[in-house]
Amino acid sequence: MEALGIITARGGSKTIPRKNLKPLAGKPLIVHTCDTARASRALTRVIVSTDDPEIAACCHAAGVPAPFMRPAELAGGHLDVVGPQG
Repeated sequence: MEALGIITARGGSKTIPRKNLKPLAGKPLIVHTCDTARASRALTRVIVSTDDPEIAACCHAAGVPAPFMRPAELAGGHLDVVGPQG
């Protein structure tokens, strides 16, 4: 069985501007998420969904592709996430 992990990371943050790109222990916060997801034995593939080209590039450099850019209408502060499908 294959399992896809999707990391959602928008560019805007209401509390900490550019939060996902802020350094934590020497690397951007989002890279910690990428590293953890890639290390998971439960996931066979990991991608990032983002509206921000800089976040997409950062994740790509960490080995997690952003195969598409999330449209602005889906990049607000509230995003409904649907559970496993199939």
